[in-house]
Amino acid sequence: MPASSRRSSPAARPLWRRVLPLALLGLLLLGLLGYGRYQRQINRHVRRAYASFISRYLTGREKTPLLAGYSVHGIDVSAYQGNINWPLVASHRVRFAFIKATEGVTLRDNRFQRNWRGAQRAGVYRGAYHYFQPNYDATRQANLFTRTVPLAPGDLPPVLDVEHANFHDVAQMRQGVATWLRLVERHYGVRPILYSNYSFYKRHLAGHFDKYPLWLAHYEVSQPRLPREKWIIWQHSDEAYVPGIRGTVDFNVFQGNFQRLLAMRIPPRGRGPVPN
Repeated sequence: MPASSRRSSPAARPLWRRVLPLALLGLLLLGLLGYGRYQRQINRHVRRAYASFISRYLTGREKTPLLAGYSVHGIDVSAYQGNINWPLVASHRVRFAFIKATEGVTLRDNRFQRNWRGAQRAGVYRGAYHYFQPNYDATRQANLFTRTVPLAPGDLPPVLDVEHANFHDVAQMRQGVATWLRLVERHYGVRPILYSNYSFYKRHLAGHFDKYPLWLAHYEVSQPRLPREKWIIWQHSDEAYVPGIRGTVDFNVFQGNFQRLLAMRIPPRGRGPVPN
């Protein structure tokens, strides 16, 4: 038989060789469709992975530009940020900082006291926040916060961070939030700030806590989708760099001028707003 007759015809190729290109093309199309639909989330995960990879090479002097259109900028920090050079942070127009103090019923942030003192010494107006665990007793959570945080006149109001999605009943979660807010307001004599992200707030909190100032986390948008009268602080990024912090940190803007921020501070007992 001639050699040419012994060559395999296209129809005689193994099945996997015929199916594989089609399968790869199908996967590519699915990938493109998925990326088109979840582009924001995918890009975010890629950026965070890259930030983790390069963290060992950072110097602590990296800087993210301040958000245009706002004059009062701030950060929020926890033990995750490690050792913070507060004077350097303050020198880059960071006017306020909210510092994690507690979480749930037992956890105290192990860098709270250090950050609390450091922010004040650097002239950064400070506040403290509690990360709410909806499946734990709200009274015990409030007591943990008030035993830990020595808020005094001149400090910013206390904050309740409500975003943990692991709860059994939304009405019970809201009741716990209301309990914490009420007890902490009674203890310090000032109305707390409620913090949440846009999706969680819209789904679970909107319309239930309108008397409390809202600190809204909403990323990768030019403006929050809530009306401006609904919020006072906007956390516009959790991937920012501020000189004095080695690695990423949350970046915030205050809606209003510096005088309005000062007016939010805790006043002396039985007196009006803290003087400038």
